Amino acid sequence: MSADASAPSGLWFTFFNPAMALQYGPDVAAGILVTVGVGLAVVITGVLCGLGLAIARAGGRRLLSVPVVIYSDVLRSLPPLVILMVLYFGLPSLGWPLSSFTATWATLSLVLAAYAQESLWAGLNALPKGQMEAARSTGLSWWQAMRLVLLPQALRHATPPLTNRIISTTKNTALGSVVALSEILGNAQAASATAGNPTPLTLAAVAYLAVFVPVVALARWLERRARTH
Repeated sequence: MSADASAPSGLWFTFFNPAMALQYGPDVAAGILVTVGVGLAVVITGVLCGLGLAIARAGGRRLLSVPVVIYSDVLRSLPPLVILMVLYFGLPSLGWPLSSFTATWATLSLVLAAYAQESLWAGLNALPKGQMEAARSTGLSWWQAMRLVLLPQALRHATPPLTNRIISTTKNTALGSVVALSEILGNAQAASATAGNPTPLTLAAVAYLAVFVPVVALARWLERRARTH
């Protein structure tokens, strides 16, 4: 009876040891700043690059559209970890060493750009075919028609898949632990190895929830807003 009663408390003490939590909590908290920083940088550059690729593809010139399609297909087919390893360990041999932060940011930005391009391209394709011609007939240039008429509508269509992809990609900041990036998981793994206790990993799980639950809630709000408008 006493052994059964002590099992839950022993499990709790193993995975959330108060002393370990106090000792290594600051390390995990420091990782939150890095995770948020990388995530924000990835979202900004990835979405902007994806937008630029979608606009280039919409121009209808094969010289631009074919490379964009190839880029998107290749980047969506490769695991992000493979790209990260190539950038971090391969580029130094060419004289272009990258820090762990830069390699992680560049990898996830390249991947997000490929998915963002596809989402935005699908949004543009969902619009009636005559909208560009109708906008041009009012005297707008191609770029003005794209920027003022087509893109705002395409962005609303693309919001649900794009927000889901942003969440999925930014969670991959954990891959940075492979190249010694001091983000949440990397710091938690190092602390857990030092302490010989999994409590820092439990703290990491709580930290990921604290960071990404608000992001998921924001994504849901954006999706509802896109449907409403």
